[in-house]
Amino acid sequence: MPDDDGPLIRAVDAIQIPVPDLDAGLAFYRDRLGHELIWRDAHSAGLRMPDSEAELLLVTARPELEPDLVVESAAQAARRWAQAGGEVVAGPEQIAIGSLIVVRDPWGNRLVLLDRAKGRLLTDDAGNVIIDGDGEAIVGDGA
Repeated sequence: MPDDDGPLIRAVDAIQIPVPDLDAGLAFYRDRLGHELIWRDAHSAGLRMPDSEAELLLVTARPELEPDLVVESAAQAARRWAQAGGEVVAGPEQIAIGSLIVVRDPWGNRLVLLDRAKGRLLTDDAGNVIIDGDGEAIVGDGA
């Protein structure tokens, strides 16, 4: 069980950047600004920041700029966040690499807290996700 006395947030996973169209977002951040594609699926793409383990995460599904922060357990983080006086806005919900919650601090800042309980994604040579964190094949066009 995660430590209730230690820091809740372990690391920055990604900075989530909403884009209306994934190809247009990739054209800007990858092609014009030089960020290497790590992975992509139908609705999101992770881009490398060379001096960080964190990613730039382009998304079409969520409308707001948000930090994605790593916790040991999203379910445990939800309980601890609420006990500390924050608001759990959504989740926990399952994602390809684990689970996440969306929270709001007492000042209205919206954050995504996620765990990586399922592990990393497997991609093909072009960066398209082909296996999710559960080991399940991604069905569809992938891009």
